[in-house]
Order: sequence, then structure tokens, then C-alpha cells
Amino acid sequence: MRIAEHVDVAAPADLVWTQVSDPARVLDFFAGVTRWEVAGTRPRGLGARYRMLMRVGSAEVGGLIEVVEFSPGRDLAWTSVTGVDQHGRWRLRETRDGGTRVELRLQFGVAGGGLFGWLAEQLAGPIVRGNARRTLTQLTRTVEHEQLRAAAARRRAARS
Repeated sequence: MRIAEHVDVAAPADLVWTQVSDPARVLDFFAGVTRWEVAGTRPRGLGARYRMLMRVGSAEVGGLIEVVEFSPGRDLAWTSVTGVDQHGRWRLRETRDGGTRVELRLQFGVAGGGLFGWLAEQLAGPIVRGNARRTLTQLTRTVEHEQLRAAAARRRAARS
């Protein structure tokens, strides 16, 4: 099953990147994800590994994932090492108005699951798509709020 959702955020790509590339912040905005913890010596970047779980209905599914693409300010992609077969990608592109188009792509499947695997994918698809949409909404809110906080701090500093 493949899912791709996008949103335009009224903030520069570096602010969005700060959120999506920091494993300590993922649980703040990634809807449905109940665990995202560093599983190795490398906390971020190419080769970083995380133990992740996402609630899908009454089950928590996931496993060990590894970052396979890390292009600062542009792309971050991961793939599963163990657990549910999955791939994910954050894609950031600047918009003409100085904002950022953020795309979240998720692909998952039940390897060798036959008919029951296909059925599980069909049942999980709408839930994961809803999680992706809520993730982008929450990410937008988080980034735009952070941008407002930074602007207020600059104004306070200028008055001092």
C-alpha cells in the first residue's frame, strides 16, 4: 500500500527540517506513532536507526527502521530492517512565496501474507492515510508556532 500526502507550510524549509529530522521531536507531531527511539550509536543522519511503532486500529505495528537517504533541508527517507515491511520519506521543497511544500510518503506491506496480508493492508490503509494527514496538520501547526515564537523573541531582544 502506498500513501502520499502533502501540505504547504508558511515557513522556510530549514524550520520544517529541524522538526522532521530530529528524532526527539517526532512524537510531538507524527500522528499514530507511539514509539520513535534511537536504536544505535548514531542519533540522526544517514544510517541512523530507530525503533518505531504506529498504532493501527488496536495493534501497534512497526519495527526497526534505518535512514537510507538524508539530504539536509530536502529529503529524509527510511526503510525497515525488521518488523513490518515499510518505507517512508519526507520531501521538502521551497515554494515561490518563501514557504515549504512538505510531502510525506509511506509504503507498507505484509510480506508473503497472501490473501490475509492483502486484507490487512486494505484495512490498515485508511487508518495510515488518516495518520499521515493528521501528521502534516500537526507538523504545520508546530512549525508555524515555532516561527511565531522565534519572531517574538527577536522583537523582545530588539527592544532590550
